[in-house]
Amino acid sequence: MSLLPSRKQELINGFQLHGTDTGSPEVQIALLTARIASLTEHLKVHRKDFTSERGLKILISQRKRLLAYIQRENPERHHALIQRLGIRA
Repeated sequence: MSLLPSRKQELINGFQLHGTDTGSPEVQIALLTARIASLTEHLKVHRKDFTSERGLKILISQRKRLLAYIQRENPERHHALIQRLGIRA
């Protein structure tokens, strides 16, 4: 499931590091987290949608790699980000 442009812009504005930042790991993780939440809700209703389930697994692994990158580079930023998003490490 895709995000509405207004919701996407809201997430970008909330997690960007500077005014023109749209691709930092924090922004990417925030967008992935929103898409994961949306897909999770979809799969609660449509249990046999295996294509969406595969897409969800791909998004989760992509977010996991980005979180590992932030953990390696700056553990304080990683901790603050997972606190803000409310996800498990």
